[in-house]
Amino acid sequence: MLIIPAIDLKDGACVRLRQGRMEDSTVFSNDPVEMAAKWVEAGCRRLHLVDLNGAFEGQPVNGDVVKAIAARYPNLPIQIGGGIRNLDTIEHYVRAGVSYVIIGTKAVKEPEFVAQACKAFPGKVIVGLDAMNGFVATDGWAEISELQVVDLAKRFEADGVSAIVYTDIAKDGMMQGCNVEATAALARATRIPVIASGGIHHIGDVQSLLDARAPGIVGAITGRAIYEGTLDIAEAQALCDSFK
Repeated sequence: MLIIPAIDLKDGACVRLRQGRMEDSTVFSNDPVEMAAKWVEAGCRRLHLVDLNGAFEGQPVNGDVVKAIAARYPNLPIQIGGGIRNLDTIEHYVRAGVSYVIIGTKAVKEPEFVAQACKAFPGKVIVGLDAMNGFVATDGWAEISELQVVDLAKRFEADGVSAIVYTDIAKDGMMQGCNVEATAALARATRIPVIASGGIHHIGDVQSLLDARAPGIVGAITGRAIYEGTLDIAEAQALCDSFK
Protein backbone atom coordinates (compact mmCIF):
# COMPACT_ATOMS: atom_id res chain seq x y z
CA MET A 1 0.00 0.00 0.00
CA LEU A 2 1.30 3.44 -0.92
CA ILE A 3 1.13 6.47 1.37
CA ILE A 4 0.21 9.32 -0.97
CA PRO A 5 0.64 12.95 0.14
CA ALA A 6 -2.12 15.33 -0.95
CA ILE A 7 -1.43 18.80 -2.28
CA ASP A 8 -4.71 20.69 -2.52
CA LEU A 9 -4.47 23.83 -4.64
CA LYS A 10 -6.56 26.92 -4.01
CA ASP A 11 -5.71 30.27 -5.59
CA GLY A 12 -2.17 29.02 -6.27
CA ALA A 13 -1.51 28.03 -2.65
CA CYS A 14 -1.33 24.67 -0.90
CA VAL A 15 -4.29 24.38 1.49
CA ARG A 16 -6.41 21.85 3.34
CA LEU A 17 -10.16 21.99 3.70
CA ARG A 18 -12.39 20.53 6.39
CA GLN A 19 -15.16 18.34 4.94
CA GLY A 20 -14.70 19.94 1.53
CA ARG A 21 -15.77 23.44 2.58
CA MET A 22 -13.91 26.10 0.60
CA GLU A 23 -14.64 28.64 3.31
CA ASP A 24 -12.96 26.43 5.94
CA SER A 25 -9.43 26.21 4.56
CA THR A 26 -5.96 26.37 6.08
CA VAL A 27 -3.05 27.64 3.99
CA PHE A 28 0.05 25.51 4.56
CA SER A 29 2.28 26.93 1.84
CA ASN A 30 2.28 29.59 -0.85
CA ASP A 31 4.76 27.50 -2.85
CA PRO A 32 3.17 24.14 -3.78
CA VAL A 33 6.22 23.11 -5.82
CA GLU A 34 8.44 23.35 -2.75
CA MET A 35 5.81 21.50 -0.74
CA ALA A 36 5.94 18.71 -3.32
CA ALA A 37 9.72 18.67 -2.90
CA LYS A 38 9.31 18.20 0.85
CA TRP A 39 7.17 15.10 0.40
CA VAL A 40 9.42 13.68 -2.32
CA GLU A 41 12.43 14.09 -0.04
CA ALA A 42 10.45 12.34 2.71
CA GLY A 43 10.21 9.30 0.45
CA CYS A 44 6.77 9.42 -1.15
CA ARG A 45 6.31 7.40 -4.34
CA ARG A 46 3.24 9.19 -5.69
CA LEU A 47 1.58 12.59 -5.28
CA HIS A 48 -2.13 13.41 -5.18
CA LEU A 49 -2.95 16.88 -6.47
CA VAL A 50 -6.37 18.53 -6.36
CA ASP A 51 -7.38 21.71 -8.14
CA LEU A 52 -9.98 22.88 -5.63
CA ASN A 53 -10.92 25.96 -7.65
CA GLY A 54 -11.27 23.72 -10.68
CA ALA A 55 -13.59 21.34 -8.85
CA PHE A 56 -16.02 24.17 -8.19
CA GLU A 57 -15.63 25.96 -11.53
CA GLY A 58 -15.71 22.85 -13.70
CA GLN A 59 -12.43 23.58 -15.46
CA PRO A 60 -8.73 23.70 -14.50
CA VAL A 61 -7.68 26.82 -12.60
CA ASN A 62 -4.33 25.84 -11.05
CA GLY A 63 -2.99 24.01 -14.09
CA ASP A 64 0.28 25.95 -14.19
CA VAL A 65 1.19 24.76 -10.69
CA VAL A 66 0.41 21.16 -11.61
CA LYS A 67 2.58 21.46 -14.72
CA ALA A 68 5.45 22.91 -12.68
CA ILE A 69 5.37 20.02 -10.18
CA ALA A 70 5.24 17.45 -12.98
CA ALA A 71 8.17 19.14 -14.73
CA ARG A 72 10.28 19.10 -11.57
CA TYR A 73 9.60 15.40 -10.92
CA PRO A 74 9.18 13.77 -14.34
CA ASN A 75 9.66 10.24 -12.99
CA LEU A 76 7.25 10.54 -10.07
CA PRO A 77 3.69 9.27 -10.61
CA ILE A 78 1.31 12.20 -10.12
CA GLN A 79 -2.48 12.04 -10.05
CA ILE A 80 -4.62 15.16 -10.47
CA GLY A 81 -8.30 15.78 -9.85
CA GLY A 82 -10.60 18.80 -9.87
CA GLY A 83 -12.46 20.23 -12.85
CA ILE A 84 -11.66 17.44 -15.31
CA ARG A 85 -14.75 17.37 -17.48
CA ASN A 86 -13.51 16.78 -21.06
CA LEU A 87 -10.92 14.91 -23.12
CA ASP A 88 -9.00 18.10 -23.99
CA THR A 89 -8.27 18.70 -20.30
CA ILE A 90 -7.06 15.13 -19.88
CA GLU A 91 -4.80 15.49 -22.92
CA HIS A 92 -3.41 18.76 -21.50
CA TYR A 93 -2.49 17.10 -18.22
CA VAL A 94 -1.04 13.98 -19.86
CA ARG A 95 1.12 16.16 -22.10
CA ALA A 96 2.24 18.06 -19.00
CA GLY A 97 3.59 14.84 -17.55
CA VAL A 98 0.79 13.85 -15.18
CA SER A 99 0.46 10.07 -14.79
CA TYR A 100 -3.24 9.85 -13.87
CA VAL A 101 -6.28 12.09 -14.09
CA ILE A 102 -9.11 11.71 -11.61
CA ILE A 103 -12.64 12.04 -12.95
CA GLY A 104 -15.16 12.80 -10.24
CA THR A 105 -18.36 14.74 -10.88
CA LYS A 106 -18.36 13.92 -14.60
CA ALA A 107 -18.06 10.20 -13.82
CA VAL A 108 -21.21 10.35 -11.71
CA LYS A 109 -23.29 12.52 -14.03
CA GLU A 110 -22.07 11.02 -17.31
CA PRO A 111 -20.56 7.58 -16.60
CA GLU A 112 -20.18 6.91 -20.31
CA PHE A 113 -17.48 9.62 -20.35
CA VAL A 114 -15.27 7.36 -18.24
CA ALA A 115 -15.33 4.69 -20.95
CA GLN A 116 -14.45 7.31 -23.56
CA ALA A 117 -11.58 8.64 -21.47
CA CYS A 118 -10.20 5.17 -20.76
CA LYS A 119 -10.27 4.35 -24.46
CA ALA A 120 -8.54 7.60 -25.41
CA PHE A 121 -6.01 7.49 -22.57
CA PRO A 122 -5.57 3.85 -21.50
CA GLY A 123 -4.09 3.36 -18.06
CA LYS A 124 -4.39 7.06 -17.22
CA VAL A 125 -7.88 7.31 -15.74
CA ILE A 126 -8.85 7.14 -12.07
CA VAL A 127 -12.42 7.63 -10.88
CA GLY A 128 -12.95 9.71 -7.75
CA LEU A 129 -15.96 8.64 -5.70
CA ASP A 130 -16.80 10.85 -2.74
CA ALA A 131 -19.50 9.68 -0.38
CA MET A 132 -21.74 10.84 2.44
CA ASN A 133 -23.36 7.91 4.27
CA GLY A 134 -22.64 5.66 1.30
CA PHE A 135 -24.18 8.00 -1.31
CA VAL A 136 -22.07 9.65 -3.99
CA ALA A 137 -21.46 13.41 -3.76
CA THR A 138 -20.65 15.70 -6.69
CA ASP A 139 -19.75 19.29 -7.59
CA GLY A 140 -17.10 19.79 -4.94
CA TRP A 141 -19.33 17.89 -2.48
CA ALA A 142 -22.05 20.50 -2.83
CA GLU A 143 -24.59 17.93 -4.07
CA ILE A 144 -25.47 14.47 -2.72
CA SER A 145 -26.85 12.04 -5.30
CA GLU A 146 -29.09 9.00 -4.87
CA LEU A 147 -26.37 6.66 -6.16
CA GLN A 148 -24.68 4.13 -3.91
CA VAL A 149 -20.89 4.13 -4.13
CA VAL A 150 -20.57 0.36 -4.57
CA ASP A 151 -23.19 0.25 -7.32
CA LEU A 152 -21.50 3.04 -9.28
CA ALA A 153 -18.04 1.52 -8.86
CA LYS A 154 -19.17 -1.74 -10.41
CA ARG A 155 -20.35 0.15 -13.50
CA PHE A 156 -16.76 1.12 -14.27
CA GLU A 157 -15.19 -2.34 -14.02
CA ALA A 158 -15.32 -3.00 -17.75
CA ASP A 159 -13.98 0.44 -18.73
CA GLY A 160 -10.32 -0.04 -17.79
CA VAL A 161 -10.23 2.35 -14.84
CA SER A 162 -6.83 2.25 -13.10
CA ALA A 163 -8.15 2.89 -9.59
CA ILE A 164 -10.92 4.43 -7.51
CA VAL A 165 -10.12 7.16 -5.03
CA TYR A 166 -12.72 6.74 -2.30
CA THR A 167 -13.32 9.63 0.09
CA ASP A 168 -15.69 9.66 3.04
CA ILE A 169 -16.70 13.32 3.26
CA ALA A 170 -17.60 13.12 6.94
CA LYS A 171 -14.01 12.09 7.69
CA ASP A 172 -12.09 14.32 5.31
CA GLY A 173 -9.85 16.86 6.99
CA MET A 174 -11.22 15.99 10.43
CA MET A 175 -8.28 13.77 11.52
CA GLN A 176 -10.59 11.27 13.21
CA GLY A 177 -9.52 8.19 11.30
CA CYS A 178 -10.70 7.01 7.90
CA ASN A 179 -13.80 4.93 7.25
CA VAL A 180 -11.98 1.59 7.15
CA GLU A 181 -15.12 -0.52 7.04
CA ALA A 182 -16.63 1.27 4.03
CA THR A 183 -13.29 1.42 2.21
CA ALA A 184 -12.65 -2.29 2.69
CA ALA A 185 -16.21 -3.13 1.65
CA LEU A 186 -15.77 -1.18 -1.58
CA ALA A 187 -12.42 -2.85 -2.28
CA ARG A 188 -13.99 -6.29 -1.82
CA ALA A 189 -17.02 -5.43 -3.95
CA THR A 190 -15.14 -4.32 -7.06
CA ARG A 191 -12.21 -5.57 -9.12
CA ILE A 192 -10.88 -2.02 -9.41
CA PRO A 193 -8.03 -1.13 -7.00
CA VAL A 194 -9.11 1.33 -4.29
CA ILE A 195 -7.17 4.27 -2.85
CA ALA A 196 -8.45 5.36 0.58
CA SER A 197 -8.86 9.05 1.27
CA GLY A 198 -10.06 11.18 4.15
CA GLY A 199 -9.50 11.19 7.88
CA ILE A 200 -6.06 9.64 8.40
CA HIS A 201 -4.62 11.13 11.60
CA HIS A 202 -1.74 8.94 12.76
CA ILE A 203 0.11 5.69 12.17
CA GLY A 204 -2.67 3.73 13.88
CA ASP A 205 -5.07 4.69 11.09
CA VAL A 206 -2.65 3.30 8.53
CA GLN A 207 -2.38 0.12 10.59
CA SER A 208 -6.18 -0.15 10.65
CA LEU A 209 -6.32 -0.04 6.86
CA LEU A 210 -3.68 -2.74 6.64
CA ASP A 211 -5.45 -4.85 9.26
CA ALA A 212 -8.60 -4.80 7.14
CA ARG A 213 -6.71 -7.15 4.83
CA ALA A 214 -8.60 -6.05 1.77
CA PRO A 215 -6.03 -6.66 -0.99
CA GLY A 216 -7.82 -4.21 -3.25
CA ILE A 217 -6.73 -1.25 -1.10
CA VAL A 218 -3.55 -0.14 -2.87
CA GLY A 219 -3.02 3.31 -1.41
CA ALA A 220 -3.95 5.85 1.24
CA ILE A 221 -4.03 9.59 0.66
CA THR A 222 -3.05 11.79 3.57
CA GLY A 223 -3.22 15.55 3.90
CA ARG A 224 -3.74 17.46 7.12
CA ALA A 225 -1.97 14.76 9.19
CA ILE A 226 1.37 15.20 7.41
CA TYR A 227 1.05 18.99 7.36
CA GLU A 228 0.35 19.15 11.08
CA GLY A 229 2.94 16.50 11.91
CA THR A 230 0.78 13.76 13.40
CA LEU A 231 1.86 11.31 10.67
CA ASP A 232 5.36 10.73 9.34
CA ILE A 233 5.39 9.67 5.68
CA ALA A 234 8.60 7.63 5.92
CA GLU A 235 7.39 5.77 9.01
CA ALA A 236 3.97 5.09 7.50
CA GLN A 237 5.42 3.85 4.20
CA ALA A 238 7.87 1.62 6.05
CA LEU A 239 4.98 0.09 7.96
CA CYS A 240 3.13 -0.62 4.72
CA ASP A 241 6.23 -2.13 3.13
CA SER A 242 6.79 -4.46 6.07
CA PHE A 243 3.19 -5.62 6.39
CA LYS A 244 2.68 -9.28 5.57
